[in-house]
Amino acid sequence: MDPAGATELLPDPCRLCGSQLGVLRPTGWTCAICEWPVGDVPDADLARPRIDIVYYLRLGERLKIGTTANPRQRFSALPHDEIVAFERGDRALERRRHREFVELRLGSSEWFAFGETLRAHVVALGAGVIDPWDRWALWVSEAIRMRG
Repeated sequence: MDPAGATELLPDPCRLCGSQLGVLRPTGWTCAICEWPVGDVPDADLARPRIDIVYYLRLGERLKIGTTANPRQRFSALPHDEIVAFERGDRALERRRHREFVELRLGSSEWFAFGETLRAHVVALGAGVIDPWDRWALWVSEAIRMRG
């Protein structure tokens, strides 16, 4: 997202992520969330790109570190109070995060005590500043634009 650009309401929602906010850039209007060019229509015949993420879900004072390529479906099956952060990555990154926070692990699960080092990590990922779903929309938009 362009922090210097002023956001304005778009006449119609973004055709990719549904946001109502746009930014005027030298190349024209783009969505303020996913940066999709306003007016461009995504090719409905193409499958959505696969975006692997490591996610951080809070349940009380515990945090689950997991991975998925379909977060909405995955989260519908998991108890949680809050989606804290997303980080682009696959199972290899998830395993690294599990090793990194092993001292906070609760048993043999993917749940961790939400201690200081883990709080600092999710803050560094933008937790509380960047909505995880906005980040997801940007990654999807970038992948679609790269397909050309």
